[in-house]
Amino acid sequence: MKNILIANSKGGCGKTTIATNLAGYFASQGKKTALVDLDRQRSSSQWLARRPSVLPDIYAYHPHNKQYMPKPEWVITDSPAGFRDEKLSEAIKNADFVIIPVQPSAFDINATADFINTIEREKAVRKHKTFIALVGMRVNARTYAAAALTDFMKYTGIPILTSLRNAQVYSTAAELGVSIFDLRPSFVAQDIAQWEPLIGLINEVMSDDK
Repeated sequence: MKNILIANSKGGCGKTTIATNLAGYFASQGKKTALVDLDRQRSSSQWLARRPSVLPDIYAYHPHNKQYMPKPEWVITDSPAGFRDEKLSEAIKNADFVIIPVQPSAFDINATADFINTIEREKAVRKHKTFIALVGMRVNARTYAAAALTDFMKYTGIPILTSLRNAQVYSTAAELGVSIFDLRPSFVAQDIAQWEPLIGLINEVMSDDK
Protein backbone atom coordinates (compact mmCIF):
# COMPACT_ATOMS: atom_id res chain seq x y z
CA MET A 1 0.00 0.00 0.00
CA LYS A 2 1.38 3.40 -1.02
CA ASN A 3 0.33 6.53 0.84
CA ILE A 4 0.43 10.03 -0.63
CA LEU A 5 -0.29 12.96 1.68
CA ILE A 6 -1.41 16.31 0.24
CA ALA A 7 -0.57 18.92 2.84
CA ASN A 8 -0.03 22.61 3.50
CA SER A 9 -1.08 24.64 6.52
CA LYS A 10 -2.46 27.33 4.16
CA GLY A 11 -6.13 26.95 3.35
CA GLY A 12 -7.42 27.22 -0.21
CA CYS A 13 -4.10 26.32 -1.81
CA GLY A 14 -5.44 23.44 -3.92
CA LYS A 15 -5.04 20.37 -1.70
CA THR A 16 -8.42 18.92 -2.59
CA THR A 17 -7.87 19.55 -6.30
CA ILE A 18 -4.63 17.55 -6.17
CA ALA A 19 -6.13 14.81 -3.98
CA THR A 20 -9.27 14.19 -6.03
CA ASN A 21 -7.54 14.29 -9.39
CA LEU A 22 -4.69 12.07 -8.23
CA ALA A 23 -7.19 9.56 -6.85
CA GLY A 24 -9.05 9.74 -10.16
CA TYR A 25 -5.84 9.03 -12.05
CA PHE A 26 -4.94 5.89 -10.11
CA ALA A 27 -8.52 4.63 -10.28
CA SER A 28 -8.47 5.16 -14.05
CA GLN A 29 -5.38 2.95 -14.18
CA GLY A 30 -7.26 0.09 -12.56
CA LYS A 31 -5.64 0.52 -9.12
CA LYS A 32 -7.59 -0.01 -5.90
CA THR A 33 -7.63 3.57 -4.61
CA ALA A 34 -8.79 5.08 -1.33
CA LEU A 35 -9.34 8.78 -0.69
CA VAL A 36 -8.85 9.79 2.95
CA ASP A 37 -10.62 13.01 3.92
CA LEU A 38 -9.23 14.61 7.11
CA ASP A 39 -10.74 18.05 6.49
CA ARG A 40 -13.78 19.12 8.52
CA GLN A 41 -15.24 20.70 5.37
CA ARG A 42 -15.21 17.21 3.79
CA SER A 43 -14.77 18.57 0.28
CA SER A 44 -13.18 15.35 -0.96
CA SER A 45 -15.98 13.28 0.53
CA GLN A 46 -18.58 15.49 -1.14
CA TRP A 47 -16.73 15.11 -4.45
CA LEU A 48 -16.88 11.34 -4.05
CA ALA A 49 -20.60 11.50 -3.29
CA ARG A 50 -21.11 13.22 -6.67
CA ARG A 51 -18.92 10.73 -8.53
CA PRO A 52 -20.88 8.86 -11.23
CA SER A 53 -21.24 5.15 -10.52
CA VAL A 54 -20.08 4.25 -14.05
CA LEU A 55 -16.56 5.48 -13.28
CA PRO A 56 -13.86 3.35 -11.63
CA ASP A 57 -14.37 2.98 -7.89
CA ILE A 58 -12.60 5.20 -5.39
CA TYR A 59 -13.17 4.11 -1.81
CA ALA A 60 -14.08 6.82 0.69
CA TYR A 61 -12.51 6.91 4.10
CA HIS A 62 -13.09 9.34 6.93
CA PRO A 63 -12.10 8.89 10.60
CA HIS A 64 -15.79 8.69 11.53
CA ASN A 65 -16.59 6.21 8.76
CA LYS A 66 -15.74 2.65 9.79
CA GLN A 67 -17.28 0.85 6.83
CA TYR A 68 -15.31 -1.99 5.27
CA MET A 69 -13.29 -1.38 2.17
CA PRO A 70 -10.82 -3.61 0.29
CA LYS A 71 -7.14 -3.08 1.05
CA PRO A 72 -6.13 -0.30 -1.37
CA GLU A 73 -3.01 -0.15 -3.49
CA TRP A 74 -2.92 3.64 -3.30
CA VAL A 75 -4.11 5.87 -0.46
CA ILE A 76 -4.49 9.58 -1.18
CA THR A 77 -4.89 11.74 1.95
CA ASP A 78 -6.48 15.19 1.73
CA SER A 79 -5.44 17.12 4.85
CA PRO A 80 -7.01 20.22 6.43
CA ALA A 81 -5.71 23.76 6.70
CA GLY A 82 -3.79 24.42 9.89
CA PHE A 83 -2.57 20.82 9.96
CA ARG A 84 0.17 20.69 12.65
CA ASP A 85 1.65 19.17 15.78
CA GLU A 86 1.00 15.49 16.56
CA LYS A 87 -1.56 14.96 13.79
CA LEU A 88 0.81 16.33 11.16
CA SER A 89 3.72 14.29 12.52
CA GLU A 90 1.68 11.10 12.45
CA ALA A 91 0.44 11.74 8.91
CA ILE A 92 3.96 12.40 7.64
CA LYS A 93 5.28 9.27 9.37
CA ASN A 94 2.61 7.19 7.63
CA ALA A 95 3.15 8.79 4.21
CA ASP A 96 5.53 7.64 1.52
CA PHE A 97 5.22 10.89 -0.43
CA VAL A 98 4.08 14.39 0.60
CA ILE A 99 2.86 16.83 -2.04
CA ILE A 100 2.83 20.49 -1.00
CA PRO A 101 0.63 22.66 -3.25
CA VAL A 102 1.38 26.38 -3.33
CA GLN A 103 -0.31 29.26 -5.15
CA PRO A 104 1.43 32.30 -6.66
CA SER A 105 0.65 34.89 -4.00
CA ALA A 106 2.78 36.45 -1.27
CA PHE A 107 0.42 35.13 1.43
CA ASP A 108 0.61 31.57 0.11
CA ILE A 109 4.38 31.68 -0.40
CA ASN A 110 5.03 32.98 3.13
CA ALA A 111 2.71 30.41 4.71
CA THR A 112 4.23 27.61 2.65
CA ALA A 113 7.76 28.64 3.64
CA ASP A 114 6.77 28.29 7.30
CA PHE A 115 5.11 24.93 6.61
CA ILE A 116 8.20 23.62 4.83
CA ASN A 117 10.36 24.64 7.78
CA THR A 118 8.03 22.68 10.04
CA ILE A 119 7.93 19.44 8.08
CA GLU A 120 11.65 19.44 7.32
CA ARG A 121 12.17 18.97 11.07
CA GLU A 122 10.10 15.78 11.01
CA LYS A 123 12.18 12.65 11.54
CA ALA A 124 10.69 10.79 8.57
CA VAL A 125 11.65 13.65 6.25
CA ARG A 126 15.12 14.16 7.74
CA LYS A 127 15.90 10.47 7.34
CA HIS A 128 14.50 10.48 3.77
CA LYS A 129 11.84 7.92 4.62
CA THR A 130 9.17 10.32 3.37
CA PHE A 131 9.73 12.13 0.07
CA ILE A 132 8.43 15.71 -0.25
CA ALA A 133 7.80 17.78 -3.38
CA LEU A 134 6.09 20.98 -4.51
CA VAL A 135 3.31 21.68 -7.01
CA GLY A 136 2.48 25.16 -8.26
CA MET A 137 -1.28 25.71 -8.34
CA ARG A 138 -3.51 28.01 -10.42
CA VAL A 139 -0.52 29.44 -12.24
CA ASN A 140 -0.97 31.93 -15.06
CA ALA A 141 2.16 31.59 -17.15
CA ARG A 142 4.26 34.63 -18.09
CA THR A 143 3.05 36.72 -15.16
CA TYR A 144 5.09 38.33 -12.41
CA ALA A 145 3.32 36.20 -9.81
CA ALA A 146 4.19 33.01 -11.69
CA ALA A 147 7.84 34.05 -11.91
CA ALA A 148 7.93 34.84 -8.19
CA LEU A 149 6.43 31.43 -7.41
CA THR A 150 9.00 29.66 -9.59
CA ASP A 151 11.83 31.53 -7.86
CA PHE A 152 10.47 30.57 -4.45
CA MET A 153 10.05 26.89 -5.32
CA LYS A 154 13.60 26.72 -6.72
CA TYR A 155 14.96 28.50 -3.63
CA THR A 156 13.53 25.84 -1.29
CA GLY A 157 15.69 23.15 -2.88
CA ILE A 158 12.69 20.78 -2.77
CA PRO A 159 11.83 18.88 -5.96
CA ILE A 160 9.22 20.65 -8.09
CA LEU A 161 6.73 18.22 -9.60
CA THR A 162 4.89 20.60 -11.93
CA SER A 163 2.85 23.79 -12.13
CA LEU A 164 -0.85 23.48 -12.97
CA ARG A 165 -2.53 26.28 -14.89
CA ASN A 166 -5.48 28.27 -13.63
CA ALA A 167 -8.15 26.46 -15.68
CA GLN A 168 -11.94 26.26 -15.44
CA VAL A 169 -11.74 22.54 -16.15
CA TYR A 170 -10.82 21.84 -12.51
CA SER A 171 -13.95 23.59 -11.22
CA THR A 172 -16.06 21.77 -13.79
CA ALA A 173 -14.59 18.40 -12.82
CA ALA A 174 -15.15 19.11 -9.12
CA GLU A 175 -18.80 19.98 -9.69
CA LEU A 176 -19.34 16.74 -11.64
CA GLY A 177 -17.52 14.53 -9.14
CA VAL A 178 -14.95 13.50 -11.72
CA SER A 179 -11.23 13.99 -12.27
CA ILE A 180 -9.67 15.46 -15.39
CA PHE A 181 -8.61 11.90 -16.22
CA ASP A 182 -12.28 10.98 -16.59
CA LEU A 183 -12.97 13.72 -19.15
CA ARG A 184 -12.61 13.61 -22.92
CA PRO A 185 -8.83 13.56 -23.65
CA SER A 186 -9.02 16.21 -26.35
CA PHE A 187 -10.74 18.54 -23.86
CA VAL A 188 -8.01 18.26 -21.21
CA ALA A 189 -4.89 17.53 -23.27
CA GLN A 190 -3.00 20.60 -22.02
CA ASP A 191 -3.84 19.82 -18.41
CA ILE A 192 -2.97 16.13 -18.67
CA ALA A 193 0.43 17.14 -20.05
CA GLN A 194 1.04 19.25 -16.93
CA TRP A 195 0.27 16.25 -14.71
CA GLU A 196 2.72 13.94 -16.46
CA PRO A 197 5.85 15.07 -14.54
CA LEU A 198 3.96 14.77 -11.24
CA ILE A 199 2.76 11.24 -11.94
CA GLY A 200 6.11 10.25 -13.42
CA LEU A 201 8.10 11.24 -10.33
CA ILE A 202 5.59 9.62 -7.96
CA ASN A 203 5.91 6.33 -9.86
CA GLU A 204 9.69 6.66 -9.99
CA VAL A 205 10.06 7.30 -6.26
CA MET A 206 7.59 4.59 -5.30
CA SER A 207 9.13 1.99 -7.58
CA ASP A 208 12.60 2.69 -6.19
CA ASP A 209 11.91 1.87 -2.58
CA LYS A 210 8.30 0.85 -2.03
